[in-house]
Amino acid sequence: MLTDKIKLGPRRLKVVADAGNGGAALYIEQFLQSLGDEVIPLFCEADGSFPNHHPDPVRRENLTQLTEIVQKHNADVGIAYDGDADRLGVVDDQGRIIWGDRLMVLFWREILAKHPAETALVEVKCSQALVDEITRLGGKPVFCKTGHSLIKAKMNELKLLFAGEMSGHMFFADELYGFDDAFYATGRLLRIVSNTERKLSELVSDIPIYHSTDETRIDCPDNRKFKVIEEIRKGALKEYPAITIDGVRIIYPEGWGLVRASNTQPVLVARCESTSSEGLEFIARDLKERILRAGVMDFTWE
Repeated sequence: MLTDKIKLGPRRLKVVADAGNGGAALYIEQFLQSLGDEVIPLFCEADGSFPNHHPDPVRRENLTQLTEIVQKHNADVGIAYDGDADRLGVVDDQGRIIWGDRLMVLFWREILAKHPAETALVEVKCSQALVDEITRLGGKPVFCKTGHSLIKAKMNELKLLFAGEMSGHMFFADELYGFDDAFYATGRLLRIVSNTERKLSELVSDIPIYHSTDETRIDCPDNRKFKVIEEIRKGALKEYPAITIDGVRIIYPEGWGLVRASNTQPVLVARCESTSSEGLEFIARDLKERILRAGVMDFTWE
C-alpha cells in the first residue's frame, strides 16, 4: 500500500534510518529500499531493552548518533523513529535537527499548493514561523490542543487534510487515511527531496529559526497541574493577550511563552520562543516566575 501511494522523483537518496531498536526495526530497511533509496541502517535490530538510546526522537540527545552517521556518510537525510513508529525525527544533510514544526512547513508547502485556503491546525507548542508560513501560503492557521487523539478527532470533525505535532506525529488525510504513520511521513518527505536538486538543508533554509527553549517538562502532581495552569492563566491575562485553548500561550511583544498540563503524565510542559536572544531571556524568566509563584518546584529550562 505504501509503495503504491508513494513514488519518489528521479533523484536517488542516501538515507540513514535510526530505528532505535524499536518497532521500526522490523521493516524500515525493506520499506526504504523498496522506494529506491540507498539505506544506511542504524540500530535496526528490535530489542526492547533499547541498548543504544531511548527511541524518542523529540529528545535532542537521542539524535546524537544519527547526526554523526549522516555527516560521516554524507547522507541526504537521517530519520529516527519512536518505539512504535508513529513518530519521526529528522536530521538534514548538514546534521541539523529539523523539529516537527519546521518539518510541517515542508509538508504544508506541498499540500497548500494543491489545496489553497485549507484550514491548518497548529498545536500550541509550535513555532510562530509555522503560523506565519501557513498564512503566507494562503492557509488558515487555527490553534489546537496537543495530543494525537485530539488532533485526529478535530481533523475528522472538520474534514481537514493534514496536521502534525512537535513530537513528530504527522497526520495525512490528503493521500492517506488521516492517521500517524511515520513510514508514510518518511515517504512524503523523501518524495519532496527526491523531486528537486536542492538539498534538504536548502529547502528549510528560508524558514526563520527563532530563539527558543526546548520543550521542558516540570514535575507537578496530577491533582495540582490544572489548578496551577488556571492560576497562571488568570495572572497572565491581566498583563498580556494569551491563547488558552490548551494551557496558556502568553503573547509577549517579542515572542511567546507556553505552559500546559500534560495529558498523560504528572508534569507541566513549557516552551518559549522569541525573535531575539534578549527577548527569549525576558520571556523565559517571566514565565518561570509565574510557574514558581503558582507553587511548582524550581526547574531549569532545557
